[in-house]
Amino acid sequence: MISNCDSSATHLMLVEDDASLAAWIADYLNEQGFVVTVANRGDEALRLIEADQPDLVVLDIGLPGQDGFEVCKRVRQASTRPILMLTARHDDTDEVLGLELGADDFLRKPVKPRVLLARIKALLRRQGGSVAVADKQRRIGGLVIDARARSAQLDGQPVALSSQEFELLWQLAREPGEVVSRARLLAELRGAEYDGFDRSVDMLISRLRRKLGDGSEAPRRIKTVWGRGYLLATDAW
Repeated sequence: MISNCDSSATHLMLVEDDASLAAWIADYLNEQGFVVTVANRGDEALRLIEADQPDLVVLDIGLPGQDGFEVCKRVRQASTRPILMLTARHDDTDEVLGLELGADDFLRKPVKPRVLLARIKALLRRQGGSVAVADKQRRIGGLVIDARARSAQLDGQPVALSSQEFELLWQLAREPGEVVSRARLLAELRGAEYDGFDRSVDMLISRLRRKLGDGSEAPRRIKTVWGRGYLLATDAW
């Protein structure tokens, strides 16, 4: 189901098996000027995402066909489009797994409409405008980061990155060999002030290290500078 036929509007894919909740969210987002495609099954969502190429995916976890985690994993393998996941659970298990699989943000149900809208707009801003056009590419040894294509290659092979993983790598690559504080990275990625407890940057660093072939015991490529932040090494590529 597609709501709002304005071809110039931002296209969202909403994947939610609760028909009444899906209709309510779609109507609200439609009122905000978005084109919204609704899928009620995970396998259906994958087909529609491939066919429609939405700008952002709002993805529930508990889905028939294929669950939200599998959908997230497969979408992330193919693109860097933002993924906002929804969960009815109130522990951290779903959030940790979702972020590990490449989700960019998380909301717990019941969904508050203004919060949902703010999170969607924040993800779209980062996706579309956080990388300056003048900064087109960074090359550090065998690592090549392309800002316009929002892609990275290591030794000629593409590295599959989520939107936030790309943003984090780009922020570090803009100042290679220099320490970038956790507070600054968090502000760039989420527009949030570091409260001393937020571990989202650390989780992203861990994922980036794995994808870039960096050891978890003694990382050489993305180094932790204790008490200060993180550093992208220039001599380990």
